Amino acid sequence: MGSASLFVLDFPWLACFGIIWRMTKTTKLAFGPGIFVQGVAFRGNRWVVSAEGKGSRSCPGCGEASGSRHSWQMRRLQELPIQGVPTTLEIRSGRWRCRNEQCARKTFAETLVIALPSARKTRRVAELVRLFGHSAGGRVSERLLTPGNACQRQRHPAAIEEPCPETS
Repeated sequence: MGSASLFVLDFPWLACFGIIWRMTKTTKLAFGPGIFVQGVAFRGNRWVVSAEGKGSRSCPGCGEASGSRHSWQMRRLQELPIQGVPTTLEIRSGRWRCRNEQCARKTFAETLVIALPSARKTRRVAELVRLFGHSAGGRVSERLLTPGNACQRQRHPAAIEEPCPETS
């Protein structure tokens, strides 16, 4: 989907003839598979993109697919800037019930391709941060690229398998 913008360019010499030059432009916003843009707004010095997410409905506990919706949830993710302006994705995605009686999970969130389950940034932003850290080298990259750093451990505890390295 996309958003339409109307640009009005008012040239003084054309105004005397009663002519206002108008150009309509439709911009296609693509954030990844399963993300359908519903609207775009400029709020508080940032773009806010409202979207609906369609992801995997398989239970992470047992792997069984679910067709029983529990509720909806809103996720707010930091995305790459649009026209140099910070952008936030507000994604409405589903929560589902696991109908497998042997499974310990009763409800789970739909898994989106563009972000890890509890991430606050999209994968594109996380990759950009990783690349900047790698190119910066030194202490900055050491902090950003260490698999067991405190920030990653809080947000993605299941993804960290190595113990946190000792720092002096």
